[in-house]
Amino acid sequence: MATAGHRSPTKVEQSCYDGSLTKVPLVDSDSKSSNVDNLTAAQKVNLKDAATQKSSSDVHKASHRGGKPYICGECGYRTTRKSDLSRHKRTHTGEKPFMCNQCDYSAAQKSHLDEHRINHTGEKPYMCGECGFKTARKSDLSRHIRTHTGEKPFKCNQCDYSAARKSHLDEHRIKHTGEKPYMCGECGNRTTHQSYLSKHMKTHTGEKPYKCDQCDYSAALKSNLDNHIAAKHTGEKPYMCGECGYRAVQKSKLSIHMRTHTGEKPYKCDQCDYSAAQASTLVSHLAAKHTDEKPYKCEQCDYSASVKRNLEHHIAAKHTDEKPYMCGECGYRTVLKSKLSRHMRTHTGEKPYKCDQCDYSAAQKNNLDNHIAAKHSGEKPYTCEECDYSAAQKATLNNHIATKHTGEKHYMCGECGYRTAQKSTLYQHIRTHTGEKPYKCDQCDFSAAVKVNLVTHQTTHTGDKPYMCGECGYRAAQRSTLSKHMRTHTGEKPYKCDKCEYSTAQKVNLDNHIAAKHTREKPYMCRECGFRTARKSNLSKHMETHTR
Repeated sequence: MATAGHRSPTKVEQSCYDGSLTKVPLVDSDSKSSNVDNLTAAQKVNLKDAATQKSSSDVHKASHRGGKPYICGECGYRTTRKSDLSRHKRTHTGEKPFMCNQCDYSAAQKSHLDEHRINHTGEKPYMCGECGFKTARKSDLSRHIRTHTGEKPFKCNQCDYSAARKSHLDEHRIKHTGEKPYMCGECGNRTTHQSYLSKHMKTHTGEKPYKCDQCDYSAALKSNLDNHIAAKHTGEKPYMCGECGYRAVQKSKLSIHMRTHTGEKPYKCDQCDYSAAQASTLVSHLAAKHTDEKPYKCEQCDYSASVKRNLEHHIAAKHTDEKPYMCGECGYRTVLKSKLSRHMRTHTGEKPYKCDQCDYSAAQKNNLDNHIAAKHSGEKPYTCEECDYSAAQKATLNNHIATKHTGEKHYMCGECGYRTAQKSTLYQHIRTHTGEKPYKCDQCDFSAAVKVNLVTHQTTHTGDKPYMCGECGYRAAQRSTLSKHMRTHTGEKPYKCDKCEYSTAQKVNLDNHIAAKHTREKPYMCRECGFRTARKSNLSKHMETHTR
């Protein structure tokens, strides 16, 4: 029987090396004498193992009860595993103990190092039996296979949403909580995920750690590098639409494409009843309709932009005189490499942007976007505040406002002072000075300064006149020509002069009227003798005096 002030030692059964059970007395922590010193080495090891096993058992049992006994002293993060806590703590310390032995890469987690090493070997041992897609990771193959099976094993417990990937479910759940715990110390931007914050921070640092090993391309995000490699070097398009055969480099692109078949518009505006098929379209809507925020400021003037790309274009166009990129065909120069690439297509005829719903193709992505918005989606999110006009593109709305309401003509020709509301019109006008005719007919030696003139010319080869007037049987090669013709029956004169009561059925007549009567501008000049005129038709007639 224990005496007062003393507790009987606890006894734990331990197995010795020979497999027999030995009763080992454990000393109370308050006891000054220790029987542990009298144990054999084997008994001491077994005693330590017993304590570890008991601790592990307690933690395991706690995980069933929902307990998270391991807590981070920095931020309060809790977990059921000590190893998870150790990994988590590295997010505070910045420790990256796992080193690549082939380059200077290091990682906080061994799994990340294992993934990185594949970049050196280039192995892709996992292949999809359906479409031949190959990948370096088994987990990536498992996710890919779900694009064929349609399996969505990750279910939301608050609504009927389900996802093929756990990360997508985690992102979805935030819609229910509304939490944005991660904040940028530079600009105050808040986000729902630490990974999103890490990506955002690169917009401040300019860091582009992901390098292409086949060219000099680098990216701030690994997904952008993967997309670049697939688009530029491998040509792989593993994701295929079962409806129409459209193929995509990215699963996300396929998902967006599928909405053209389903009509789904999952991105809802929380300030009005607008919805969109793409997140980027919703962002454009929010910027245009609900915020005046323009966080990207020019340091050299008071210009600001809602999109960083617009600021970069502004700086290149307004504050630098250099035009380092030159066309070898015609001498055209520009401040941006992307603009030279677009320009070169006027010589090559290349139209890399294909509509996946019809046979339309375009030389520029924005033309394809305009086509899809106008012909297939029906969306016109940009609305004029002055009248009931709406447009699929913000640039189209701006042109409408400048032409119809403000009369502003921001774009001026440096040669003759000609002004216009549209940048594209200025480019066309400048060709009257340079003589550039980039649009070539592939059936004869005809060339044109304006694409519409080439299209009109090409009908002389085909003889096509698909547009017919119901009044008199007149046929036209172009819809716009038929529209003009119809006004001869209706008497409609939609083009009104804002300086006098003149009106006309055709825009070109209004332009000629304004130039001749109000501005006295003579933008059309003969390069032979310097003769100037307000009308292009007059210049054409004048040019005949030199060829006779």
